[in-house]
Amino acid sequence: MAGNPERRAALVDAGIAVLAREGARGLTFRAVDGEAGVPTGTASNYFTNRDDLLRQIDARLHLRLAPDPEVVETLLRGARDRSLVMAFMRDLMDRATRDRTGYLALLEMRLEATRRPELRASFTRSVRGDLEQGMAFHRRSGLPGGDETVTVLYLAMLGLILEHLTLPGVLDGALEGVSVPEGLVDRIVTTIVPAE
Repeated sequence: MAGNPERRAALVDAGIAVLAREGARGLTFRAVDGEAGVPTGTASNYFTNRDDLLRQIDARLHLRLAPDPEVVETLLRGARDRSLVMAFMRDLMDRATRDRTGYLALLEMRLEATRRPELRASFTRSVRGDLEQGMAFHRRSGLPGGDETVTVLYLAMLGLILEHLTLPGVLDGALEGVSVPEGLVDRIVTTIVPAE
């Protein structure tokens, strides 16, 4: 297999774009080559098979969609209260909106995992790892609430991101005077995270 890390990363990012746009059925080596603008057959030199490509997309998405460490450091200078949790959730929503392609690909990975047991196992481990890291970060940072708060917050934000990226009109005007998605992020945090 080819060893150019920059080319591999470009091919994985091309795979993410194809996955977000075409779904898992459209994710072929030929489609990845076309998206990356490389000669036909290039992707097959970098990935042993489609499962290998999907595993590498999973790893890349978790890096690509992770919070910026500098943003985290800046936010942690604030008081350890509900408003700080709100700032983190606003950052999450902002990242989802900025990298819509990445989040849509992540949603496609979830759907594909329902059909592929091997992918389901590895994807479940990586998503569960993210959730556990979130819980540990929340505890370590002294933020209000515990693991239950983080889990319910995770579920609510996942639902908001799903609606906002796929059917944004569903939430427009659902709550009078509440903006989408910013106002809904605030409502989610206010409802779930304890004040102290």
